[in-house]
Amino acid sequence: MPAPRDVAINALYFEPDRSAGTETYLRGLVPALAAARPQTRLHVVTTRKGAAALREDGWTDFCSLVQLPSDEGQRLRRLYSEQVRLPALARIRGWDLVHSLASVAPAVPGTRSVVTLHDVNFFHWRTFPLATTVAMRLLVARAARRADALLAVSAAARDDIARTLGIPASSIAVVPNGAGRPPDVTPLPPAEVRARHWLPERARIVLCVAALRPHKNQELLVRALEHLPDDVAVVLVGHPEAYAGELGTADRLRITGYVDDAELEGLWRIASCAAFPTRGEGFGLPLVEALRRGVPVACSDIPVLREVGGELPRYFDPDDAAGAARAVLAALDEPFDAAAAKAHAARFSWEAAAAGTHAAYERAMGCTSG
Repeated sequence: MPAPRDVAINALYFEPDRSAGTETYLRGLVPALAAARPQTRLHVVTTRKGAAALREDGWTDFCSLVQLPSDEGQRLRRLYSEQVRLPALARIRGWDLVHSLASVAPAVPGTRSVVTLHDVNFFHWRTFPLATTVAMRLLVARAARRADALLAVSAAARDDIARTLGIPASSIAVVPNGAGRPPDVTPLPPAEVRARHWLPERARIVLCVAALRPHKNQELLVRALEHLPDDVAVVLVGHPEAYAGELGTADRLRITGYVDDAELEGLWRIASCAAFPTRGEGFGLPLVEALRRGVPVACSDIPVLREVGGELPRYFDPDDAAGAARAVLAALDEPFDAAAAKAHAARFSWEAAAAGTHAAYERAMGCTSG
């Protein structure tokens, strides 16, 4: 199969420090792609803010940045850029394929199309406002069915995509994520982190890193607090994208909103365990990030987290607050093999993700564009 020479990366969703897991995917995968196949020219098509952030981070050393006049939150401008401007550029510049990193892709891409569809949770739960949900369902279903290569980040996500969209599972390649962002920043000192969030020195911290959306189910951890000892505090880190006020103001609950990398790494350092009560995920990057740091985990007993976490986490029913509390206590109190956790997380690498993605590009090059 021919190797592509020019690959456009559709990152028109990218809003620095707010794109959560899809930002981690962009920042992990694209440099690994460039390092693995330097003969392939990468062109990252993104927003004004996205281009500025990546330029500042030195990305022009290994790819070209193509800035379109839209930013995330400007829905009509983004839609026009993605559905009209991007396909036009693909034709004019002769790109071999466009890889859309965040599920949404041009309906008529102007060249071969590769799509990473992280999950179809928005078909099952309220994760976005109604108008956004309807548009996402239409755009994602069309893009997925017309893609020359379709990627899922876990076998569980692949199976859910196949069931939900009526696409044969055999036509979806499973290419797992790497182990998130590396813990290579200087963390805020523990005393400063605790002072910033009014966390007593002796408090044991249960850390949950996830956008505040209904299907992420953080409310379960709030209810679990009444079953946990008085020295346990729950810290929720993530943008309040759908709700935050509904979570209440329990004495031992902290809702930080967005924090930068140094502060997040400081929170990881003081965490006694991590907890993820989610109802649905495509992969579960925070779970792997916790294991990578040797932090014990309690999480929902759902197929994707079993697939990614193996036997290391303490699992609980995402509808059972008392059961979640028992799992958290087990993670806090029972022996945990941090070395085994780090070894497990090391199985997930961006180098392997790049290899699987390049294989998908080559399959797409052997196809006739839809």
